[in-house]
Amino acid sequence: MDLIKVIQNSFNKLSKGQKLIAEYIMNHYDKAAFMTAATLGETVGVSESTVVRFANTLGFEGYRELQKELQELIKNKLTTVQRISLSGDFSNYENALKQVVKKDMDNMERTFNEMDYGAFETAVEMTLSANTVYVIGLRSSSFLAGYLGFYLNFLLDDVKVITTGPNDVFEQLLKANEKDVVIGISYPRYSKRTLEALDYVKEKGCQIIGITDSLISPAAQYADATLIASSNMLSFVDSLVAPMSLINGFIVAIGMEKKEDITTYFEDLEYIWKKHGVYITNNKNKS
Repeated sequence: MDLIKVIQNSFNKLSKGQKLIAEYIMNHYDKAAFMTAATLGETVGVSESTVVRFANTLGFEGYRELQKELQELIKNKLTTVQRISLSGDFSNYENALKQVVKKDMDNMERTFNEMDYGAFETAVEMTLSANTVYVIGLRSSSFLAGYLGFYLNFLLDDVKVITTGPNDVFEQLLKANEKDVVIGISYPRYSKRTLEALDYVKEKGCQIIGITDSLISPAAQYADATLIASSNMLSFVDSLVAPMSLINGFIVAIGMEKKEDITTYFEDLEYIWKKHGVYITNNKNKS
C-alpha cells in the first residue's frame, strides 16, 4: 500500500508527537525522505526517539526502513523541478562530476549485491524460447530499449522494439500472443504508456520480463520475471548506468546460448561492413 495511505490509516492511534511527524511527512514527503531521524524530529519539534517509535508504530523495524520506503514512494511523485532542488552541492564542475560518478558507482554496487540470478536465468530462458521478442521502454528508458533491441536483433530471429511514432504502441503490439515475450523497461518517473502496454499484453497472455528499479515498481507487478538495477536519482538526471550494465549481461547471456548459430551470421556481417566501409579500419592521420 502507498506509504501515505498507511500513515493516514494509522493516524488516529498515533501519539500527539507522532501525529506531528505524520502531518509533516504527508505535507512534505519530498523533504522528509532525505532527512535523518534527528533532523526530522528537530524540524517538527519532537525527539529522535519519538521519530523511531513512529516508524515502529507503522510496522517498520526502524527509521531507516521507513526512510527507504519513503524514498521509493517519491521516485514517481517528484517533479523535475523538485528533483533539482534536492541536488547536492554542485558548486563547481569538479564536485558535480564526482557526485554523479559516485552515485553511479553506488547504484552499480547495490545492483551487484542484490542481483536475483534465478530471475535472470528465467528471463534468458523465456527470451530464447519466445517466437517474437518485443522490447518496450519509453521516455528516458527508450535509450535502454533501443540498445537492447539493437543487439538482440543480431542474436534472435524476430525482435521488435516498440517506439512512439505514427503507430500507437498498442497497434505495434496487436499481433503479440502467448508464444511471445515482452521485455518492459521502466524507470522513474515511470511512463504511464509503458505500464498500459504491459497491462495490454498481459491480457493477451504474453510472458513479461520487467527491467526496473525495484520489486515494488509498477512494472514489476506485471512481470513474470523481474530484473532489478538501481537508478537512484541525482538532480534531474536519471542514473541509467546500472540498468545498462544489467542489459549488457543479459545480451551476453543470450549470446552464449546462440554462439554457434550466430558465428556465420557475424562473419557475413563483417564482410558487408568491410565492403561498404561501415567502420574505420585505419585511423592513422592523413596529412
